Amino acid sequence: MGGKMKIFSFGVVLTTLFTSFVSLAGTLVINNNQSDPRAKEVMYAFIDAFDKAHPEVTVVVNDFDHEEYKVAIRNFLQADAPDIAVWFAGNRMKFFVDQGLFEDVSDVWESAGLNDSMAASKGSLTVDGKQYGVPYAYYQWGVYYRKDIFDKLGLNEPRDFEEFKWVCAMLKKNGYTPITIGTKYLWTAAAWFDYMNMRINGYNFHMDLMAGNASYEDPRLDDVFDKWAELSNAGYYLEDHASLSWQEAITPMINGEAAMYLMGNFVVPFFEDAGVADNVDYFQFPMVYKGVGMAEDAPTDTFHIPSGAKNKEDAKKFLAFLANPDAAKALAEDNGSLTPNSNATPPSDRFKQQGFAVLSSASDIAQFYDRDTHPDMHGDGMKGFQEFMVKPERIGAIRSRLDKTRKRVFSSN
Repeated sequence: MGGKMKIFSFGVVLTTLFTSFVSLAGTLVINNNQSDPRAKEVMYAFIDAFDKAHPEVTVVVNDFDHEEYKVAIRNFLQADAPDIAVWFAGNRMKFFVDQGLFEDVSDVWESAGLNDSMAASKGSLTVDGKQYGVPYAYYQWGVYYRKDIFDKLGLNEPRDFEEFKWVCAMLKKNGYTPITIGTKYLWTAAAWFDYMNMRINGYNFHMDLMAGNASYEDPRLDDVFDKWAELSNAGYYLEDHASLSWQEAITPMINGEAAMYLMGNFVVPFFEDAGVADNVDYFQFPMVYKGVGMAEDAPTDTFHIPSGAKNKEDAKKFLAFLANPDAAKALAEDNGSLTPNSNATPPSDRFKQQGFAVLSSASDIAQFYDRDTHPDMHGDGMKGFQEFMVKPERIGAIRSRLDKTRKRVFSSN
């Protein structure tokens, strides 16, 4: 790493205090949420490339645990902001924009040519015609599966939900767990809700629900939960998934005990590191009803300048550095993602090629449940989805509870 880069891994309080100490002229303070070793290494490599391109800037990185960061950011944006904060696009960004905590960086989009190179992602960073961040990575979701198991049993990629259930039945009959999942951190359950709702009711209804304009007791959701319950009631999900993290749930698939995993493309490096990637393939979440658009979740990771940043000049240099196609590609693709920079060379990795094809043909792009809805809604929502996966018979009470949360959250905003 560049000789000027400093990295600290303090807890939330100490990090905030130290940020105040190091926020001096010519010092760029970055709060980083990439805590997985590989993701952290890739982020550091990008920061190091910026550091070398701008020798006049001293970079200081404050590391946070990924999950703890989601809570910490609410505090440090108001108490003592860094110069760059890693975050997410969509409603997760808008929540802070509405509070005046993120800086308008439309001038960076204009001066760095991002309006052209980042055009596909611009909408998710825009509020009232202004841009409040710059994307550095996005990625497809879908079903990753053990092709060797499918081949052994003579199974093909399912073309619709009925075929998907049949594949699950055949896997279970032959002693395999059809679907692995770990819902300890809740958001993995939300992926199933997103896809079931978008495939059954379409993108527009889904986004109305995310915005609080539709009810969780709307009859249109009956079919969503009924079809989802078919999978749980048949025992197609990994047992005890509520006690497992998403990383721990990868192990049964690596060991050849489970066959499928609905997950983002960031799961691929785990298969590569375990030496089983050649036995893994990918398919788009299957259609449920013909005529309903094939919308996709494609979460977008972003950099932002907090309104309270002390060194906005150098922070804008950092955002503009994403216009460098080689640096932008390395930051995204070395961590299993796709770069939003259209000037970068196309991916050579087969999973990324598949993801590019799926996202290019998607009818619409959503961010993800916990990024598309209000922060005070998604916590209860994801708890409800996890509970439903364990106890599908409680769905009436769960939906009633979620709609009470919806009314409370969105009536006050």
